[in-house]
Amino acid sequence: MSAQGTPNVTAGTTTTPRGAWTITFLLFLFMVVNFADKIVVGLAGVPIMTEMKLSAEQFGLLGSSFFFLFSISAIVVGFIVNKVPTRWVLLTLAVIWAVSQFPMVGTVSFTTLLICRIVLGAGEGPAFSVAAHAIYKWFPDEKRTLPTAILSQGSAFGVILAVPALNWIIVNHSWHYAFGALGVVGLIWVAAWLALGKEGPLEDTEVLAATEPKIPYVQLLTSRTFLGCVIATFGAYWALSLGLTWFTPFIVKGLGFSQSQAGFISILPWVFGATIVLLTGWISQVMMARGSTTRVSRGVLGSVPLIIGGLILATMAHVDGAGLQIAALVVGSGLCGAIYVVCPPMLGEFTPASQRGAVIAIYGALYTLSGIIAPSVMGAVIQRSGSMLDGYLTGFAINAVVMIGSGIIGLLLLWPNTEKARLMRGAAAQGAALKGAVSPT
Repeated sequence: MSAQGTPNVTAGTTTTPRGAWTITFLLFLFMVVNFADKIVVGLAGVPIMTEMKLSAEQFGLLGSSFFFLFSISAIVVGFIVNKVPTRWVLLTLAVIWAVSQFPMVGTVSFTTLLICRIVLGAGEGPAFSVAAHAIYKWFPDEKRTLPTAILSQGSAFGVILAVPALNWIIVNHSWHYAFGALGVVGLIWVAAWLALGKEGPLEDTEVLAATEPKIPYVQLLTSRTFLGCVIATFGAYWALSLGLTWFTPFIVKGLGFSQSQAGFISILPWVFGATIVLLTGWISQVMMARGSTTRVSRGVLGSVPLIIGGLILATMAHVDGAGLQIAALVVGSGLCGAIYVVCPPMLGEFTPASQRGAVIAIYGALYTLSGIIAPSVMGAVIQRSGSMLDGYLTGFAINAVVMIGSGIIGLLLLWPNTEKARLMRGAAAQGAALKGAVSPT
């Protein structure tokens, strides 16, 4: 029996335990709530700026504040889940999300709103990494790409499902009540997880920590595939954080649509992105089943769409009409989604299971640093531009350059299959040397 009271199945088995897809669905809903929490400030951006009389730079600071403790929290919690069951960590995170929403229901100052977003960011920083680590306890390596894609889809569906509902609340009642609604939804998920959430049986963290070979963290974190994942996803997250904070204000203030119209338009990047993520997960798994290396079926498949997306986004300033500009923004930023599907499984390929939670969390902590930078850069560019539309277009052009550069670097560095062979050889050699040093002569 495992430490959590479930049968201990040998790691590496091709059998998917019963209940794996139920947990996957619950964690998909976990990410739905996560991204609904993220999008609400951007969706209510114009009403918030109007009521609080905020400048573009101040609103950019509000968008960035969500990420102030995001990375630190992700790293700390990543090491915690190496030893603590993910079931209880996920529950704690969700409670923090719910509680941090309720202060905004009443009259609130800019400082209070800022603090609540910082606390929410601290709670949400570890979310995807911990959820991915939890799912990998239910699926063997060769079957992880599709559940990772489904988990990633929580982000898209969190926006697709939340935007119409939250925008209706914002338009017909108040942006304050939109935050309160999210707090209630978060508590509902907490209740569902308490009733149904379980720890995966494929890996017993305590047993693995005692028996499996260890690789020094410095080797894992300086490996080219780890660095490639961080840099490539940094560029993708730059686009995502801009979408969370600035997409709806761009539609309203930059292109002149109403708040009601902007609510529906704001769904488009996430619908397209959801399609890309699911296709990437399915194609990757099919390619692996047919014998493709993970260099191709994960590394190349994730990096190339990022480069293409950046090139498409770069055309925004050179096309006429709001429709074409929205199309370039939707397609360009939506293609970024491919990289989120392939990087966690690539890291899981060569990271020992007892160290995986920390490595995936550190990866998440590093690439989400772009969430601190991107919204503030956009706010500063808009504030200093001759016209608001020019400021937005310049900000998206900067995004395009970041995406193209990070995609190229990712394409050069992502070699998970050779990384695994190299690191395992090194771990085996160190183990043999240690054994020889302590053996009697």
